[in-house]
Amino acid sequence: MIDFRPALFVIGILLTTIAIAMLAPFAVDLVNDHPDWQVFASAGTLTLFVGGVLVLTNQAPIRKLSIRQAFILTAASWLAITMFAALPFVFSEVKLSYTDAFFEAMSGITTTGSTVMTDLDNAPKGILLWRALLQWLGGIGIIVMAIAVLPMLRVGGMQLFKVEAFETQEKALPRAGQIAAWITVVYIGLTAIWSFGLWLLDMDRFPAVIHAMTTIATGGYSSSDQSVGSFNSAAIEIFITIGMIVGAMPFLLYLRMLREGSFALAKDPQVRCFLAIVVIASGAVIFWLYSAQGMQFNQAAVTGAFNTVSIMTGTGYTSADYQSWGAFPIVILFILMFIGGCAGSTACGIKIFRFQVLFSTVHSQFLRLLQPHGVFVPHYNHRPIADDVVQSVMNFFFLFMGTFAAIALALGALGLDYMTAITGAATAICNVGPAMGPIIGPSGTFAPLPDAAKWVLSAGMILGRLELFTVLVLFLPSFWRR
Repeated sequence: MIDFRPALFVIGILLTTIAIAMLAPFAVDLVNDHPDWQVFASAGTLTLFVGGVLVLTNQAPIRKLSIRQAFILTAASWLAITMFAALPFVFSEVKLSYTDAFFEAMSGITTTGSTVMTDLDNAPKGILLWRALLQWLGGIGIIVMAIAVLPMLRVGGMQLFKVEAFETQEKALPRAGQIAAWITVVYIGLTAIWSFGLWLLDMDRFPAVIHAMTTIATGGYSSSDQSVGSFNSAAIEIFITIGMIVGAMPFLLYLRMLREGSFALAKDPQVRCFLAIVVIASGAVIFWLYSAQGMQFNQAAVTGAFNTVSIMTGTGYTSADYQSWGAFPIVILFILMFIGGCAGSTACGIKIFRFQVLFSTVHSQFLRLLQPHGVFVPHYNHRPIADDVVQSVMNFFFLFMGTFAAIALALGALGLDYMTAITGAATAICNVGPAMGPIIGPSGTFAPLPDAAKWVLSAGMILGRLELFTVLVLFLPSFWRR
């Protein structure tokens, strides 16, 4: 029999944290004399009560979570947070149905950025701040999970980073708790820098804070229906582009650079590969906009790089309707959805390191074909890749594409058109935000979709964000047997 008390205890702590976070939009609405402060007060009180009850009634000694308990905790905590985070959307002035509210909250906490809300320019400030806070908290949650939890669970090849994070002399700090705390400090510091920077670039203070949180979290929730394009500022787009790149790189390396004064970021093969893809893809889109679409080079450079980086990192900001650019850039952006950013960052997608492991494995196989008696071992970061890591990455690729196909088929069965079904499935499982097509493209929202499609997409978001295995393993009958 699995002991659920440790998981329920931690979930209680997380719900208490969410309740405390509701104080921020509560204060904003109270200061602005908006009646939604009562909604946040009530939702926060209810969330605090449930979280407190879970903490007080499940105080089992937590020495070391078993693998099964860790899987349950990981999936159940994100689901529980979403259920309670949706409450302000239901009872506030925006008055979303619970399906829409759950979709919005899931999109926020998984830093996806897909939205069912319209008229954001006139929305209450408390709700806008709550959306940004969900993405900001989800971003730091993903980083901690990728560093502490997923390597332990050996999910999708993430065990490749377990040694670097915790078990060698090269580790940044002696204990996991200290690592998490210092990474949180780095995360807060970067958010403050981008908030101040956007304010210096003539963005008002409130939207500067909103966009700083959702930039570093690579979430993409904006305070305007036109997203970043509403500011009509090349300087703001360039600064946010840099912020999205910063958010998509491993935060543990930032910590090492700060504490050791090293150039860990520049030496990391995952970072170098990520930046190379960004430069090549952005360059291709910029060249197309300049040569085929007749844009001025400066405008093409800023707009092309901004939207390319936004889609690849899964941020989902837009500054233009990229669907009007033609087929070539659309294909590039669709492929970039799946690539994503680096492991240990706030970014989404399959992750760069898995493509590197796959490439190294394929390269070794080609060498074996040429020299059947030779011994060729795939390497990552100048170290041999263990067989279990290769197998885990291969399994992840297969399951990722299979899940993507299943979601697309489900959306098609619900009556959605081909483009909406395919790109909707991609943007959900890759946690990108806007998709393509006439309904859920950069100028649309997910509001017109049927409720069943929103539940399917919500499931896709949490599957993609929690690396598939963490959720799907719970559906195996053997998981629940002794």
